[in-house]
Amino acid sequence: MSKILVVRNDKIGDFMLAWPSFAMLKKSMPDMQIDALVPAYTKPLAELCPWIDNVIIDDACKSQQSRLIKEIKAENYSDYICLFSTTRNAQLGRKAGISYRLAPATKWAQFLFTDRLKQRRSQSAKPESEYNLDLIRHFLQKKNISPVEGDAPFLNTDLQLKEELRNSLLEKLPATVNKLCFIHAGSGGSANNLSLQQYAQLIQLLHEKFSGIGFILTAGPGEEEQAGQLQNLLKADIPSYPYQSTLGLTSFCQTISCADLFIAGSTGPLHIAGAADVLTAGFFPAKRSATPLRWKPLNGEGRHIAFIPASNDKSQENMQSIDINLVMKELSVFLQGHSFN
Repeated sequence: MSKILVVRNDKIGDFMLAWPSFAMLKKSMPDMQIDALVPAYTKPLAELCPWIDNVIIDDACKSQQSRLIKEIKAENYSDYICLFSTTRNAQLGRKAGISYRLAPATKWAQFLFTDRLKQRRSQSAKPESEYNLDLIRHFLQKKNISPVEGDAPFLNTDLQLKEELRNSLLEKLPATVNKLCFIHAGSGGSANNLSLQQYAQLIQLLHEKFSGIGFILTAGPGEEEQAGQLQNLLKADIPSYPYQSTLGLTSFCQTISCADLFIAGSTGPLHIAGAADVLTAGFFPAKRSATPLRWKPLNGEGRHIAFIPASNDKSQENMQSIDINLVMKELSVFLQGHSFN
């Protein structure tokens, strides 16, 4: 059996936006073994992905490079597709002796690949997931194989498990709650996010507009205090529960799939929610490299809404210029269109 190694060894959100690419590869070449090279912290996500057969952990430590190259070389991959091009990724494939190596045509590292595709991702003319898919389509065209597209949701959780997880959250909230709105106020080192005060204002407005909402205040590693601070800003009559998964990233993904609405900045959890096709509302900087179009989640058509700083603001990254009252007007229309009553 021929084997392909696909590389997306950066952050959680970036890796989630590669899931349609894995889906297209596996659906188009069902007899091919599709492996992924990822960092240790996204390994649970790779293991959740139904179109990945095997996972190789990318240890970026210099002392581990010889071992990593030997591990890759021992797999005898026929093809190497870098969805994220760096000099190091280019050297890994070349030193492992993989004959066909594809990547975006960017920077000088492109010359270490045997095939390149011009994309100009810096222009942010399309979603990151589509840039990834363009590479897969190019690869399949080289093989004279017609691409088979995947559809949302890309992340599916067993229905019984989802019901159990949802019920466990509802037990933390008053009996009047019948809808779960997840709020992720952290940024995980990614794009800027709203302030806690802005999130508190948005929660207050949602509470006043829609009955039966309980707010799950999610936190990533090191963000527990932030979730607690947000809860302290809320009025006592607003049902809320700070949540951090103590069972790892897999359990966190499965829990996110229970949400009726997920609100966050442009960060990993937003993209997990999008892959599960939970309704999402995202807050993005206005700068070109971080636009809502470039980092659009994987939701089905019409199931995501995005907000950016005011167009007349001097700083494209000043999230405090976002008017929460205006956000609420647009968000209300969006939610009512999805029968969120």
